[in-house]
Amino acid sequence: MSYELLHFRDSKMVIEEKGMTNIVKDTLGYVDDWLPESPYKGRRLKSSLEDCGWRDNGNLPIIEGRRYQYKGCLQRIAIEANFHAYEYILEGFVRLQLGYDLGKIDVGLLLLTGERSAKSPFGSTKELVIREVESLYPTISMPVAVAIFNIEASAAVAIPCEPVVEVHGHGVVPSSGQEVRS
Repeated sequence: MSYELLHFRDSKMVIEEKGMTNIVKDTLGYVDDWLPESPYKGRRLKSSLEDCGWRDNGNLPIIEGRRYQYKGCLQRIAIEANFHAYEYILEGFVRLQLGYDLGKIDVGLLLLTGERSAKSPFGSTKELVIREVESLYPTISMPVAVAIFNIEASAAVAIPCEPVVEVHGHGVVPSSGQEVRS
């Protein structure tokens, strides 16, 4: 497996200010290492996030009195994820934006599968994520990072990935740090 992390709307800066850069990187690496070992990706993800301290507070409600919960939350960084369908991007953004608008989180981290139909006319998953994040503004306005996981890749096979990018407004600027794992 491999993943690629894309930062939008100064999410990298917020994560750095919180001193969470290494924790986020280590968490994504841990998820990357353990996720392929189970057909039950949701359970494996929750277990991995618990092991990394993202579920220590137990109750991770998005809206009080409702059952909607984040997959993980640590130092006001919330994680949402879905490894079954790329289309979860919209639901994940809405769930994270709710927490941001309610003042519960400062930044969102969305974990998605990079697997899409080979017949898709929309280009690479990375290109699609960038276009969708830009087109959803101002509805989705929070700082957010999106980790695209290549679930189908074997742990023994290295998948070439491009470097992390920081997206500001409508322009794409290459990031100085490499946060791509293969």
